[in-house]
Amino acid sequence: MTKRGYHHGNLRQALVDAALKLIEEKGPTGFALSEAAKNAGVTPAAVYRHFEGREDLIIEAALQGHAIFADRMEAAFNNGQPTALEAFSATGRAYLDFARRHPGHYMAMFESGVSSQATPELAAAVARSSGVLERAAAALSEHIAPEKRPPPSMFSAHIWAMSHGVVELYARGRPGGRAPFPPEDLLETGIGIYLRGLGLLPPDT
Repeated sequence: MTKRGYHHGNLRQALVDAALKLIEEKGPTGFALSEAAKNAGVTPAAVYRHFEGREDLIIEAALQGHAIFADRMEAAFNNGQPTALEAFSATGRAYLDFARRHPGHYMAMFESGVSSQATPELAAAVARSSGVLERAAAALSEHIAPEKRPPPSMFSAHIWAMSHGVVELYARGRPGGRAPFPPEDLLETGIGIYLRGLGLLPPDT
């Protein structure tokens, strides 16, 4: 049997890739470390040369996920161009797209029970990815009168919660989760209602 991890010259990444597939299939707590080793083509003992245990492996998957996620969010935000409103809306769409394209990473990041402060590296990656949405919220909230302006962290947390809810309920293809409308439409209209409440959209938009 070919030792795929060694064959590719990067056993650590081979184990992360194996774990991501298992997370997609069984959830972040539904697989054993020995399964990741088997799928990577190595013995369980070889895993411990790179990871202390399953949680350490999941942390690495989450770390890589947040890096991809932040890149996607920053590209969508595009430094607030062409307008703060369009850039903000683009970050919501990027959230859904990431969850669809990288389900293993998404589950490692948000459904594994691993603390966002588990390691300094993970804390920094989480701060970077969440910071993009907060910057987008700050840019958009500049159009709100100061006395009515919510803190950017609260503004972005509301939108993050809405995006996460749409992903969990309707964008993951789970049984019983078929949406009456496309997830993108649900999120866009939900954000629209929220922004109207803040006075950032006219009532008929």
